[in-house]
Amino acid sequence: MAHSINWFEIPVSDFDRAKAFYETVLGAEMGEFEAMGMRSAFFPADMQNGEISGCLIQGEGYEPSTSGSLVYLNGGEDLSTPLSKIENAGGKVLLPKTSIGPNGFMAYFSDTEGNKVGLHSMK
Repeated sequence: MAHSINWFEIPVSDFDRAKAFYETVLGAEMGEFEAMGMRSAFFPADMQNGEISGCLIQGEGYEPSTSGSLVYLNGGEDLSTPLSKIENAGGKVLLPKTSIGPNGFMAYFSDTEGNKVGLHSMK
């Protein structure tokens, strides 16, 4: 098994608000897709070359949460960059940039939908 994770879904209540939040914080455009009564916005990745990705998803049975599994998004070159955008975009930093030794840095935030999400970077 090459990766223990191959896909993730972050539930949202207000699709457009959530998409705008993540595009602002991550500085990346997210493509949209609708199927089976659900609306999705995909985090950028080259899945054909083995990159891991996921989406925001709005639909029946998907409820934002601060408990349960915790997804860590790629914080880019330096975690300080996306963290500096969270509060202006409508979220809240729950755990500031924190060293995890040789494994880099981590942080937690609450998005506009009430999900607890992590960020990771090596700087």
